[in-house]
Amino acid sequence: MKKVIIPIILFSVVGAQSFEPTNMSPIVAYWKTLTPAQKETYLFSYMTQTYETYEGLKDELGHTELTKWYFDNRAELVFGIFDQLEDKDLDEFVGWIDEFYSHEDFVNKPFHEAMSFAFRFQQASGETLWEKYENVKFGKIKPSEE
Repeated sequence: MKKVIIPIILFSVVGAQSFEPTNMSPIVAYWKTLTPAQKETYLFSYMTQTYETYEGLKDELGHTELTKWYFDNRAELVFGIFDQLEDKDLDEFVGWIDEFYSHEDFVNKPFHEAMSFAFRFQQASGETLWEKYENVKFGKIKPSEE
């Protein structure tokens, strides 16, 4: 009798637990499995692909509405990050992307939004995350004076 009751109790307890599915996008799930060095490689590859796509659009279509949209919504951010790489290491951007995706509210957001967050926070003045947040929140983004 004990052999029958124990499995029934176990299955009823396990079955009663509510499992909340997350809305995590596949790119976030993949990002979270990478090592820091792999994240740098992924980020650089993503940025390179964005640059090459923009150049391909310009070569094939010229300066059309699509090319302008792609520049405004994807390539301009990547160019800004490339410009910052002369002064900052890629691992700083990786850290900010990790910070973005560490919040449950953002695990379903696309990668370019995480890059935008990283770019803005990397540029914001302030020593702590809270100071940077306050400066970004109130539009006080200015390069930190080092």
